[in-house]
Amino acid sequence: MSKTHSFHIPVLGIGYSIDSPLKVSKFGINSVLSLVDDILVERVRKVYSSKYKIPYQEISDKIDDFRAKRITSYLNFINKVTEEKITELRSGASDKLDEIKEYFSYLPDSSTVKKEFNTFVNQKKTDFEEFKTWLSENVNMGSIDVNIMTKIDKDNYKNGEQLPVEYNDAHAALRGYAESDLESSIILSAGMNPRLFNYMENFRDFFPDVYGRIKKKIVLKVSDYRSALIQGKYLAKKGIWVSEYRIESGLNCGGHAFATDGYLLGPVLNEFKIKRDELIASVGSTLMSTLVAKGLVIPKEVPNLKITAQGGVGTSEEHQFLIDEYNVDSVGWGTPFLMVPEATSIDDDTLMRLAGAKEEDLYLSDISPLGVPFNSLRGNTKDVEKMARIAKGTPGSPCPKKYVALNNDFTEKSICTASRRYQKLAIKKLVDQELPIDEYQIKYEKIVEKSCICVGLSTATLKVNNLDTKIEGDGVSVCPGPNMAYYSKTVSLKQMIGHIYGEHNIMTRTDRPNMFVKELGLYLDFLRNKISDSKVGFNKRQAKYLNTFVTNLQSGIDYYYDLFNGVSSDFETKRQEIIDQLVDKNKQLEELINMVSKLKIEPVPVKA
Repeated sequence: MSKTHSFHIPVLGIGYSIDSPLKVSKFGINSVLSLVDDILVERVRKVYSSKYKIPYQEISDKIDDFRAKRITSYLNFINKVTEEKITELRSGASDKLDEIKEYFSYLPDSSTVKKEFNTFVNQKKTDFEEFKTWLSENVNMGSIDVNIMTKIDKDNYKNGEQLPVEYNDAHAALRGYAESDLESSIILSAGMNPRLFNYMENFRDFFPDVYGRIKKKIVLKVSDYRSALIQGKYLAKKGIWVSEYRIESGLNCGGHAFATDGYLLGPVLNEFKIKRDELIASVGSTLMSTLVAKGLVIPKEVPNLKITAQGGVGTSEEHQFLIDEYNVDSVGWGTPFLMVPEATSIDDDTLMRLAGAKEEDLYLSDISPLGVPFNSLRGNTKDVEKMARIAKGTPGSPCPKKYVALNNDFTEKSICTASRRYQKLAIKKLVDQELPIDEYQIKYEKIVEKSCICVGLSTATLKVNNLDTKIEGDGVSVCPGPNMAYYSKTVSLKQMIGHIYGEHNIMTRTDRPNMFVKELGLYLDFLRNKISDSKVGFNKRQAKYLNTFVTNLQSGIDYYYDLFNGVSSDFETKRQEIIDQLVDKNKQLEELINMVSKLKIEPVPVKA
C-alpha cells in the first residue's frame, strides 16, 4: 500500500471502480476494483486498449480458463499503463513538469514531501540529477488492489459437465490475480470460504520472502476482532499472512451490509488498537511454525500488519480522528467517490439521482440474490425495470451473466433467485400452498423483490463508455451508503481530496451527524425491525440474539460517552451536540429493551 496518501478508495459495486486504478494510481492513490464480472473486465480492456493505442486480442469465452485469463490480462494492462506513467513522472523531464506538479498538488499542505517539492520548484536553480533522484524516491504508484466476495463462487460447466472446483468463479478470479504482474493486495470480503482459502497455497506470490516482503498481500474485510483472529489464524496455518485487516462498519457502508451483533465501529476499532500487538504475536507465531513445518522460506521477522477503517466517514475531522485515536494506517472513502467521475465510472443520470438523494431515499433493502441486506437507492432504474416486469405478470430477470446463480431449491444446477426461472418456480410452489390472500401477498413480494444486481451494478460503466447494453438492458443498480445523503453535487478529484484533507468543505448541508452517531442510529433501526419480526414465533434463540444485541449496543453507547467527554481537540466544537445525540439514542435503546422484555417465548409444539 502506497503511503503517499492517508486514504484509499474501496471497491465500489461491480463496475463503478472497475477502472479507478487507471484514473488514480498515477497520483499515488490506492484503489480497489471488483473481479466479479470478467465479461465487463474484457469489454473495458478493449475500450482502454483503443484509448491508449495498445493492440487488443479478444479472450473468448470459448477458450479454456477464459475467466482467469481475462482478469490477468486486464490487471497486467492497468499495471503496464500506470507504471509507464509513473516512470515518466520520475524522469523529471521538462515536458512532464505540469503533470509532476499535479501529482504533488493532490497531497495535503502538511505533507513533508509536498513541502520538499515546492522547495525544488521555487529554487532559482535546481540540480536536475538531484531532483530526478528525489522524484524516483518520492513519486509512488497507488496500489492496484482487487476484491473478491468469497461467497460468489459459483460452480461452472463445460459441455454439460461440471468443471473442477478451481474453475469456480472466486477460484478463477483468485488465479487470474495471482498470475498477474501486480504487486498489490487482494481484499477478501463476505467471510470465510475454506476451499478458496486453501487454494491460495498454490501460488508463491502469497508467501513472504526472507525479508518478510509479500508480492501479493492478503487483506481481510472484517467487522469485528474475533472474525479477524479466526480467519487470520486459519490462513496462518496455511503459511499465509494477512497483511491488513480492513475494518468496515456493519451498516454504515455501501453495498452488502453485514450487520454485527450490535458491535459498533468505535469499540471495534478500539479493541483492534488495544490488541494489535497481541494479534500480531498470536497469528505470527502460528505463521512461523507453519512455514518451518512446510519447509518454506522463513522471514527474519513477522511481516508488517496494517489496520485500516472505512464506513461512513465524511469529514476531514472524522478522517484525522480515526488516524489519531485508533492508529489506523489508512481510511477508506467509498460512497463520496461516486460523486467523482474523474475517479469512477458512473453515468450522468445516476449521478443526478445520487446528488438528489435524501436520507429516506437511501435504504437497507432485501433486493440482493445473496440474501444479505443491501444498501440501495429508491427508484434506481434497475428496480423500475423490475417493477415493470412484475406489473406485466412476468417477474424476474433474464439472468444473462449468472454470477450469483447460487440457489438449488428447485433445480440441480444452481440458478439465481432474481432470475425469471427461479421466480416462476417459487411462485408456482406458493400458489400450490393455497394460502390466505394476505399471507400469499407477503410471500409473493419477498420472491419478486430480488433484483438482478450483478448486471445492474455494471451497466453504468457500459453507458459511460458508450458500450452496447442490448443484452444487459439499460437499468442501473447503485449501492451507496447512507452517507450519500450529505453529498449533493458532482466534484472533481482535486476537490474531493481537498475535502478529505480539510482544505475546504464540499458539503452544503450542515445537519450531517457524526459518523459514529449515524451508525448507532442505523443499528437502532435494525434492532427495531428485528423486534418487529420476532413478534410471531418468538423463541429462545431469538431471545438470546436480541439480548446480546442490546447488551453490545449499550456497551457501545457507554464507550462513546467516555470517548467524546474526553476529546480535547477533534470534535471539540461539536462535542456537546454529539453527547446530546447519544443521550437521545440511549433513550431509544431503553425503549427497545423494554419492547424486548415484553416478547413472550412461544412454547415448542409437542409432536403427537
